[in-house]
Amino acid sequence: MSEEQEGGWSGLKKTVIGIGGTVATAVGVWVTTQVNTVLGVEDEEAATEQVAPAQNNQQSVNVSGPAITINVPEQQKAAPSHTTVIKETVREVPAAQPAPAPVEEKKETTAERIARLKKEKAARDGASN
Repeated sequence: MSEEQEGGWSGLKKTVIGIGGTVATAVGVWVTTQVNTVLGVEDEEAATEQVAPAQNNQQSVNVSGPAITINVPEQQKAAPSHTTVIKETVREVPAAQPAPAPVEEKKETTAERIARLKKEKAARDGASN
């Protein structure tokens, strides 16, 4: 219930603060521009470089050149010097065993913990005496 009532004025307050911040930023930029104009400071972006126009290079390629003839002598079939024998072997691999399920340790209850701590304390007291 309190969240619904908070939303009205809180949202309006945030909106007014946001608008005020934007106006303050805009005024700051305007003032900075005016001061730079009065002092004669130029923006880096205002100075542009003039680039020389690209020269029109015309290149011609001689596509009608001399004819090239390549004579490839016929290759003689070489007699096989050795024979390749391929033997297939089948190996049986046992199937992958599924991973054993993780063993979850039983969580200790509060009563069990108190009993354990009492035993440990008794053992320490008995050992120190």
